[in-house]
Amino acid sequence: MDLEKIARILIFAHAALGGFALMTGAVALLSRKGSPMHRQSGKGFFNAMTFSAVIALVVSVMPRHQSPFLFSIGLFTLYFLVSGRRSLWFHLPDHNFQTDRWIARAALALGVGMVALPPLLSMPGNVVLTTFGLALLAFGTRDLMLLKAPPTLAKKRIALHLGKMTGGYIAAVTAFCVVNQILPGLWNWFLPTVVGTAFIIFQLRRHR
Repeated sequence: MDLEKIARILIFAHAALGGFALMTGAVALLSRKGSPMHRQSGKGFFNAMTFSAVIALVVSVMPRHQSPFLFSIGLFTLYFLVSGRRSLWFHLPDHNFQTDRWIARAALALGVGMVALPPLLSMPGNVVLTTFGLALLAFGTRDLMLLKAPPTLAKKRIALHLGKMTGGYIAAVTAFCVVNQILPGLWNWFLPTVVGTAFIIFQLRRHR
């Protein structure tokens, strides 16, 4: 089987998993937090979106399919998914916070690469990579600051989980809108973030 056929199979799997993640993620966001439906749909979203993002990374570096946009979305989404899930464990006495620090440092390193490398290598998609790179720098810096005082994170774990998992869902919706041009022009980029951010603020106030 040649690389092009493999790429097509991977793209189909990426799209199918992404579609499933969009549906299960919506159920998790709208269901009562902590309920069986929320937990099950949340697990479905996490697993499907994680595999979809990993496949996106693989496809984005394959011949004839190189895509800085797809690569950046994949990394950005994985960061939110992994750190968002791990935040639920911050109250456990044996939780390994050192792993979370390494995740934050990796986010910073990736952010620097996304911002610095495209101009140096004359790569296309500079705006996309720069935008997501700056976001990774901001979130990675915030995580490292919060991780300086692990005992306080137990109280913040639900808020961190909600914010980051919703951030992963926003990234998925943004990718879907941009690839399929659902909205006019730049609205594909901005509207999911605006709506998602408003949802995060509403939920955080509701669960104070």
